[in-house]
Amino acid sequence: RRLTIDDFEIGRPLGKGKFGNVYLARLKESHFIVALKVLFKSQIEKEGLEHQLRREIEIQAHLQHPNILRLYNYFHDARRVYLILEYAPRGELYKELQKNQKLDEQRTATIIEELADALTYCHDKKVIHRDIKPENLLLGFRGEVKIADFGWSVHTPSL
Repeated sequence: RRLTIDDFEIGRPLGKGKFGNVYLARLKESHFIVALKVLFKSQIEKEGLEHQLRREIEIQAHLQHPNILRLYNYFHDARRVYLILEYAPRGELYKELQKNQKLDEQRTATIIEELADALTYCHDKKVIHRDIKPENLLLGFRGEVKIADFGWSVHTPSL
């Protein structure tokens, strides 16, 4: 059966974007914790980004790598599109950089290694992210990097 918003308990906001917000959420049945990205159709249509959103979903749903944020599923209602995403409990790398000003060599090396590994995986699958920046690098439970936001990505089988 199709999922609806009623299948979730909605928690605190995790982030706000131009087209909607991301919330901590839990599936009522399994108690599985996710990040629920809620996008407003009116905003997406106003900017003419329906095609881009479809592409983002299509691309991210097919990527399975420990350093890429998982898109588990999606659904929509009359006014909104919902992306069910992996929850990255330690938030954005950007926030860690703001807080600490800089990262030590070991931490930096680990981040770069994880990022390179994930990008190599993407490129092997002919996917180009095109928007790598600290705001789009989330941190998992153990501080591991998770590439997020495939909104500007492309699949180029001809490469």
